[in-house]
Amino acid sequence: MSAPRKSLPPKKKRTVLVVEDDASVRQMIVTALSKKYVVVAASDGLEASEKLGSMDPPDLIVCDVMMPKVDGFSFIKRIKSDPAFHSVAVIFLTAKTQPAAVVQGIQLGAKHFISKPFSPADLIAKIDKLLA
Repeated sequence: MSAPRKSLPPKKKRTVLVVEDDASVRQMIVTALSKKYVVVAASDGLEASEKLGSMDPPDLIVCDVMMPKVDGFSFIKRIKSDPAFHSVAVIFLTAKTQPAAVVQGIQLGAKHFISKPFSPADLIAKIDKLLA
């Protein structure tokens, strides 16, 4: 008689921080991602910084570039200087698609730079691939 099979512990859901100032876009992203991921949402870089102070580092950040208070580039630059967040994957989601902005985003460590308007399915596919 064989020993009973041990079941593996359930796989922990990955965490995605969504930083987007447009409430309707933010809610659409949260709704689309909540089926697969734990989603934390913030309306700008300042609020995102505050949320990061009270949570474990997320697995990925989806961040708009043009936001009030603290823009996406400034927010990512600041958190990437902290060793706890250095390896967090980043996707910039923005209407700002000039080549210089794309280069700046990539230099800050972005894995993708997605132009608005965007397909939620495309965003989910990129997130799934990065977090696989």
